[in-house]
Amino acid sequence: MKKILLVACFLSAVVSCKKSGFLDNKSTTVLDEALTFSDSARTMMFLTRIYADVGYSFSKGRWSSHGNSEQATDDAEYSFSGTGQGAVILYNGTVSPTNFLNTPLSDFWNLPYVNIRRVNLLLSKLPVTPLPASIKERVKGEARFLRAWYYSQLLISFGGIPLVDDNVYGIDDIIDLPRASFADCVTYLTKELNEAAVLLPQVYPADIDYGRITKGACMALKSRILLYAASPLFNGGSVATEASLANIVGYPVYDVKYWQASAAAALELINSSYYSLNVDNTTLAGFGFYNVFLQRYPNAEYIFGLYRPANRDFEGFYNPGSRGGAKYSMPTQNLVEAFPMKNGRAITDPTSGYNPVNPYVNRDPRFRYSIIFHNSRYQNGNTGQAAVLTNDSSGTADAFGDNTTGYFSRKMCDSTIAANSSANTNRAWPLIRYAEIVLNYAEAINETGQTQLAYPKLTELRSRAGIDAGTDNLYGLKPNMSIGEMRSVIQNERRIELAFEDHRWHDIRRWKIAMVTNNAFNNRIKISKSGLVYTVVPSIRRHNFRPEMYLLPIPDPELRKMPSMVQNPGW
Repeated sequence: MKKILLVACFLSAVVSCKKSGFLDNKSTTVLDEALTFSDSARTMMFLTRIYADVGYSFSKGRWSSHGNSEQATDDAEYSFSGTGQGAVILYNGTVSPTNFLNTPLSDFWNLPYVNIRRVNLLLSKLPVTPLPASIKERVKGEARFLRAWYYSQLLISFGGIPLVDDNVYGIDDIIDLPRASFADCVTYLTKELNEAAVLLPQVYPADIDYGRITKGACMALKSRILLYAASPLFNGGSVATEASLANIVGYPVYDVKYWQASAAAALELINSSYYSLNVDNTTLAGFGFYNVFLQRYPNAEYIFGLYRPANRDFEGFYNPGSRGGAKYSMPTQNLVEAFPMKNGRAITDPTSGYNPVNPYVNRDPRFRYSIIFHNSRYQNGNTGQAAVLTNDSSGTADAFGDNTTGYFSRKMCDSTIAANSSANTNRAWPLIRYAEIVLNYAEAINETGQTQLAYPKLTELRSRAGIDAGTDNLYGLKPNMSIGEMRSVIQNERRIELAFEDHRWHDIRRWKIAMVTNNAFNNRIKISKSGLVYTVVPSIRRHNFRPEMYLLPIPDPELRKMPSMVQNPGW
C-alpha cells in the first residue's frame, strides 16, 4: 500500500493556540492514504504539510541552514565562500544542468513539484473525505492556491514548465511531458487563482485560522505573476535564439497589454480595501515600517505569510557576533547608497543634503530600520542597548576584520532583543505584503505610459516610511518624470522597501539588469578608527553572471527522463 508522509500535529495544532498561527508545533509520522483521507483531522494535517514549505524560497536558512538568494545579489555579502554553498554557486555563476540536482539549488526544481503532487493527491481524495461540504470547498480553494504558489516559483526561475494538471503520478509511471508555453502557464495560473478566490473567505472568523489562504492572497499572487509576465525578461525580451523556444520562455513579442493586465490585477486588490499599510509616524518617523514585521495578529499589511511561534530567528541569522548572531548575510554599500535622504532625494542629488563625512544622518528612516551601521545602538544580551562598532581596529567583535561589508542587517529584526538575549518576538515571514502590491501597481501603470498614476502610490509608501512631504507633497520625487525616470525610481523604491524579502534575485533577472548588477565586486565601507574616514572599497569576492542565467537550467537528469522537455537557452 502506498505510504505518505504527513504532519501529525493533530487537530489541536491544526487550529493552534490562540493567535499563534496554524502551522505551529508539528511532528511527523507515516500513514497510508486510506487512513489519512478517511479521517477529517488527518486530511487537514495533510493540507498543513503542503503549507509547511511555502516559505522555502524566503527562508534565511534555505541552503545549508544559512544561505539564500539574497546573498547572490548586490544587496548582501555571504559569510561563507565554499564553492558548494548554494548562494556561492549562484554568485559565482557555476550552476549547470549537470550539477543542478547535486547542489543545494535542487530545491528550485524539486520542492515545488513535490508539493504540486501533494496538492493533486489531496484534491483527488477530497471528495471521499468525511469533511463537511463547506470545509471541502474551502480546502479545495486553499489547495489550488498552494499549487499555483509552487508553480509560480518554477515560472519565474525557468519560464514555461510542464503542467501536470490534476494527475497524480505513481513511482512506476512513465512520464514524458513537454514544457507548456509561457502564455499557457500564465493563463492556467491566473484561472486557478480566480477560481480558488471564489471558494475562500475574505477573512477567517476565528484568529485560530490566521495565516490560512484568503481571497486576497489569491488576488495578490495573481498580481505578482502578471507583473513577472509583463517584465522585460518575459515580455518580448526572450533570451532564446531558437524559434522553437521563444514561446516557452516568454511572450515572443512585446505587448503593453501585459502591463495593463498587471496594473488591473494590482488595482483590483488595492480597491478591495482588504489590506492597508501599517502607518505609525507618531512613535518615531517610519516606525510603522519597522513594526509591521513584528506583528502577527492582527496585521493588515500581511497578505500571505508563514507563521511561527515567538522566536529569535532573524536575530540569530543577521545579528553581529557581539550580539550572539551568525551574521550570515551582511548588507552591501550598494544597498546603503540606494536609500535616499529623509527629504526623499537621492544621495547623488546635490540638493539632498547628503554629507559623505557623516553619511548616516538624515537618511530615509527605513535606512536605520534596515541597516546596522557604525555606532548604531542595538540590544546586547539582556543588559540593554549599546553601540555596534564596525571601524578598523575597534577592538570589538564587530570590527571591520570580522565584518565583510561594514554593516549588519536590522531589517525584520526586533531591536529590543538580540540573538544572545532570552526574549523572543512575535513575527511571521512576509511572503506577500500589501506594500508589494502598491509597488506592483506603480511599476505596471508607469509602463503603460500613465506615469502620473504611479505618483500617489509612491508617495503613500514614502509617507509611511517617514520621509518629509516637502512643499509640493511629492516626498522628494521629481515632478513630471518620464517613463524611464519613473522606472528607475520604482526599481530603487522596490529595492529598499522589499530588501531581504526574497525579491531582489527575481527582480534583477526579470528587469534584465543582472548582467550589470551581478558582474562586479559589490562595494563595502571601510572606516578608519582615527578620524572616522569613510572609504568605499570593493568587497572580497567578485560576482559573475552569464546571459543564460536569466533562466535557470532544467536539470539534465530530468531531461533524460522526459525527452519531450527542452532545455533553456544557452544551457
